[in-house]
Amino acid sequence: MKTTLHLQDADGFYEQLLEAHAGLTPPESELFNARLILLLANQVGNAQVLGECIAAARVSETVSPVAQ
Repeated sequence: MKTTLHLQDADGFYEQLLEAHAGLTPPESELFNARLILLLANQVGNAQVLGECIAAARVSETVSPVAQ
């Protein structure tokens, strides 16, 4: 699992993500997030890495790679 910033144009990605949620109701936004997570998980494709990411996301002390 990568814990250092590996995302090209993190600000641009965040902007796209916010734009994708624009105009959605809270339930629609939740469904969008679920679909996006599954699509991204499929791109990762490694169950061990995905499990590590899930565990890291649950830890409040984990620093977001985008925030670094």
